[in-house]
Amino acid sequence: MKVLLLNGSPHAHGCTDTALREIAATLAAEKIDSEIVHIENTVHSCMDCGYCKKQSQPRCAYDGDSLNKLLARIDEFDALIIGSPVHYASASGAVTAFCDRLFYAAAAHLAFKPGAAIASARRAGTTATLDQLNKYFTINQMPIVSSVYWNMVHGSCPEDVEKDLEGLQTMRTLGQNMAWMLKCIEAGKKAAGSILAMKAKIMEKLSDTALSVDEIAREINLENEKEIVFKLLIHLASNPSTGVVSSGAGFDKKFIKIK
Repeated sequence: MKVLLLNGSPHAHGCTDTALREIAATLAAEKIDSEIVHIENTVHSCMDCGYCKKQSQPRCAYDGDSLNKLLARIDEFDALIIGSPVHYASASGAVTAFCDRLFYAAAAHLAFKPGAAIASARRAGTTATLDQLNKYFTINQMPIVSSVYWNMVHGSCPEDVEKDLEGLQTMRTLGQNMAWMLKCIEAGKKAAGSILAMKAKIMEKLSDTALSVDEIAREINLENEKEIVFKLLIHLASNPSTGVVSSGAGFDKKFIKIK
């Protein structure tokens, strides 16, 4: 599993980078890979040309900055964290232009992946910035990962941020929560794979001859998983499109598949 950390600051190694590196270190401790990508200052804004919507793979019409290189790799990442300094109580112009085009071109490739935003400021404007960045996730079906406080650090230079102990703890907790969500999703995928395989075996064994739960479980070598088999059979019988029909009550139910 790998997390993309976007650094939307004009400074590659400034305050925003300091916060992102704190997250990256926490992810590494949780055995989650990450990569910090710095967005260059000369980012082109979206031209609303519609080019990206006509492509079979994520790609932008403008090829003069780093977006297309990242789009070509977007499926490497399982989650996204966007970091930005506060510029006039909003995200930086570079990260806004970059994310506008990123989400237009790769919306389907980012959907359902966890997302989070962080903001860096000398003093204020952080919550407005976070609100702006979080809108990219909420319009694109991406669950937002939170921390124990709003995801922000304070300082005018990296040394100041390193003294913001609460802010750095917020970053570490965000990293831990992101790792937890990614591990939950991975566990769910693995569990779903075994359940779907079990469901396919059940469908193969069902016929127009009525079978009990015990008989079906024995036929597919899952006698120790009879409760799960029973629940899957009930689920299948509740969906008319499967052709599975049940009769009887409780574990005495019998099931057939109508062709």
